[in-house]
Amino acid sequence: MADELTPPQRQPAAPKSAPEAPRAPWESELTRALQERFGGSILECSSQHGQEFLVTLPEAAVTVLEFLKTGAGFDYLVDITAVDYPARPERFELVYIVYSFKRNQRIRIKIKIPDGFQPATAVPVHLTADWLEREVFDMFGIEFAGHPHMRRILLPEEWQGYPLRKDYPILKQDEAWVRENLGIDSSQSNG
Repeated sequence: MADELTPPQRQPAAPKSAPEAPRAPWESELTRALQERFGGSILECSSQHGQEFLVTLPEAAVTVLEFLKTGAGFDYLVDITAVDYPARPERFELVYIVYSFKRNQRIRIKIKIPDGFQPATAVPVHLTADWLEREVFDMFGIEFAGHPHMRRILLPEEWQGYPLRKDYPILKQDEAWVRENLGIDSSQSNG
């Protein structure tokens, strides 16, 4: 009898993906100067969510960073990171974030690169790129051509794989290393 009174369980609706915010063209004296100086190497100047960004050809990224530093006052390299899009032919989007104290402005410079491509190091332009590029290497496996110390910075040298790649088996997390060095048998993959 109680079963007759229990309403059937409804499955929750799948969450809807948030619509992507529209990109607006970013036009300013700076973008005009960049396009004049670098021409077709600047692929896009846009603003999204109030954040300005440039998309450049990979071979132009370091010279664009240098121009922004010496010619436009963007002298602080805040971060370098990457985004993994495994289904794209240019699998990785490498993102440099620079800041100008004088302008109180932040800009992202993006390049799209295939797996195995080695972008030029930005260390000659920004010394802070040394550790930032090593972190990108450690997490994504992107090596930077000409980097003075290209080796892991966060994980042990003998670690296998690159944890922020979308194809990294997160439940495995190099079980052999954890067992050998920490004495923990995680058995995460047994469930």
